[in-house]
Amino acid sequence: MTRIDIREYEISDLDRICELFYDTVHRVNAADYTPEQLEAWADGTPDKARWNKEFTERKALVAEIDGKLAGFADMDTTGYLDRLYVAADCVRKGVGRALLKALEAQNPAAVYTTYASITSVPFFLKAGYAVVRENTVTRHGVTMKNYFMKKIKPAD
Repeated sequence: MTRIDIREYEISDLDRICELFYDTVHRVNAADYTPEQLEAWADGTPDKARWNKEFTERKALVAEIDGKLAGFADMDTTGYLDRLYVAADCVRKGVGRALLKALEAQNPAAVYTTYASITSVPFFLKAGYAVVRENTVTRHGVTMKNYFMKKIKPAD
């Protein structure tokens, strides 16, 4: 079994996170979105200052396998999961599940929510989330579909 190390985000992770984000969107989500949608979603120039600010203000975690970045995720104090991305070569190895489980365990919210891509809906369904509604988002003038999903935290 592959050992997945989960740790807090550090600013030194940012460049690798941005590279992983671009690569994951363009490789993993290519089956469900058009090339135009993929480029609008991840054009290779994320606002690094904004991302760092958000990662610093929220709970942001990174996953590593053998010292290599395998994924990242961030959640705010309301239980809203903004980003969860896994390196294309690490998909279906437990990285996403480990990140999500760690964020949920560290967050006292009663309900967790996210906007899930078409590609990630099955992952979130397995993790106990339910589709609330289909959503249309526009990025750089290009529309694409995602799904608003939520999970009610089980009572202890």
